[in-house]
Amino acid sequence: MIRAAVISNGLGGLHYYFQSNDRVDYCWLEITSDFNPDLEGFDLLVVPNGCDHIALYRIRDKIRSFLDAGKTLFCFDGWFTAWVPGNQWYMDNTRKTIDIRYFKGTDRYDLFSGVDIRSLNFSHGISGWWACGYIDPAPGADVVMFDTWNRPMIVLDETTTNGLLLLTASGPLADVTGQTTDDESSEQDLARFYSNLLELAEKKRQYA
Repeated sequence: MIRAAVISNGLGGLHYYFQSNDRVDYCWLEITSDFNPDLEGFDLLVVPNGCDHIALYRIRDKIRSFLDAGKTLFCFDGWFTAWVPGNQWYMDNTRKTIDIRYFKGTDRYDLFSGVDIRSLNFSHGISGWWACGYIDPAPGADVVMFDTWNRPMIVLDETTTNGLLLLTASGPLADVTGQTTDDESSEQDLARFYSNLLELAEKKRQYA
């Protein structure tokens, strides 16, 4: 079983999306004024959408050590401070969201297996809803998904550290295993994509 630490962003209802199950034991790390968590014993660090990136910057050395130990980071939020090793997110609203489409890039681990990437293009008829800005990836990192203008939306980095970084350009993902949704195809595909990420994290844990 994966032992995962989830950074709490204080948003109501967030805990619903990361409930422990037979694959993952989720532990919540609340950000306080003296935020300085012990990451020992965790296999995975999850940073949901809407987190405090100033607090994460203060523990950037701990996060780097965590990754250098062969662990895994999922960051589903645009990080505006330089706490993510080797990669940087940039806010960019100069493109018309009506024109945004997403395309599969380098997917060596079949993360999009069973996922229709076209379902991410629209939600309730609105395009450009999922991601925000873009990622400047580390040298050698995989661009797993890009947009109409070839901007990286999802990056997988196994070169900067000994661990695995899976980063989205503020595109939210969550663990809704066994939970009820409104059966929108986009929600189903995002749930399947997250499940595929967990499978990769499990493999990384076995060989760490």
